[in-house]
Amino acid sequence: MSIEQGNREGESGHSRDMETSSDCDDSPRNWQNLFCSPEMRLESLLSEAGNGFCADCGSPDPKWVSLNIGAFICIKCSGIHRSLGVHISKVVSVNLDEWTNEQVDALIEMGGNNAVNLKYESHLPENYTKPKPDASAEERADFIRKKYEQHQFMNSTLHLACPFPLPSSSDCSSSSSYSESALERKHNEKYFPGGRIHGLGHAFRYSWRRPEHKSTKKSHSMAGMVEFVGLITVNILRGTNLAVRDMVSSDPYVILSLGNQSTKTRVIKNNLNPVWNEKLMLSIPDSVPPLKLLVYDKDTFSTDDFMGDAEIDIQPLLSAAKGLESSSNSEPMQHESHQASEDNMLVKGSIITLEDGRVKQEVAIKLQNVERGVLEIELECLLLAQ
Repeated sequence: MSIEQGNREGESGHSRDMETSSDCDDSPRNWQNLFCSPEMRLESLLSEAGNGFCADCGSPDPKWVSLNIGAFICIKCSGIHRSLGVHISKVVSVNLDEWTNEQVDALIEMGGNNAVNLKYESHLPENYTKPKPDASAEERADFIRKKYEQHQFMNSTLHLACPFPLPSSSDCSSSSSYSESALERKHNEKYFPGGRIHGLGHAFRYSWRRPEHKSTKKSHSMAGMVEFVGLITVNILRGTNLAVRDMVSSDPYVILSLGNQSTKTRVIKNNLNPVWNEKLMLSIPDSVPPLKLLVYDKDTFSTDDFMGDAEIDIQPLLSAAKGLESSSNSEPMQHESHQASEDNMLVKGSIITLEDGRVKQEVAIKLQNVERGVLEIELECLLLAQ
């Protein structure tokens, strides 16, 4: 064989090797080649035994994940998980959130739904019936709280195990707010590099810390009984002509609240016309309270300064989503228009649009109880059935 022929065969063999390596292995555990994205690994993980059904009620095709538990769950059970607080269950979406290989690695290490249920249901009484896919919110809440919060079905020797133990201690103290926040920070720093948490996990990052004026035990048990009817994604686009709270400028950030849930954007330094373009997500309770927005100026050495607030009625957006669900029309259309007025504090008309199966509304609203300022946001509603 000539040298030239050998070189050609060597190049051909190298090309075949490259083509083979460009294919993502079927197993989510083998991701050494760079062409296998976290999303592809996650989809492969979903196809493994036990992961194709909700770990709590058995609904098929779960699209939500509890990162710190390691369970794939359905959208109805995810609402109960979020009510537990992120120190127990940090819920993210398979499709709506961005994933990293490190996050997929963490799920793999925890073993999937079969391993989760082997741990949390190891002592499930024989006469105890788990919730079915059509179970009520009360049934789901009762079971999920007993399973993950009260550990009633676990082996008693495993109760003190922490999914992400603190460096200084192997104990998991549910009564210490410092331990919980430190545990949360460690988890966030590892699996959400840079400190920015998007989507559902971020949406409930702070909700469990909200002070309760009533009995802790009573209010805590009632929290899981909230029926969620949908999800709302709020894209905080920008602020315009915001109020000055420092010498000549401000360091603004936005807090969103819906019912007893709360989340916030990042701080933008020294800017009266900030551009956040940051998406946050909240669950919609069946009572459908107004969406509240509060703007603050971040101060390092004193209390943050108030920069205005606003309220948005999301009931029309939810109604449009329900109308889309029952309609067979897939063509883009305008559902409802709201004209600017002193009553709604809109800067310009706001239109609810239906396009590509999505229900959206762009809003530019004047901030109240402040000398000036406008917020521009985009809302999108997703029903639980979707």
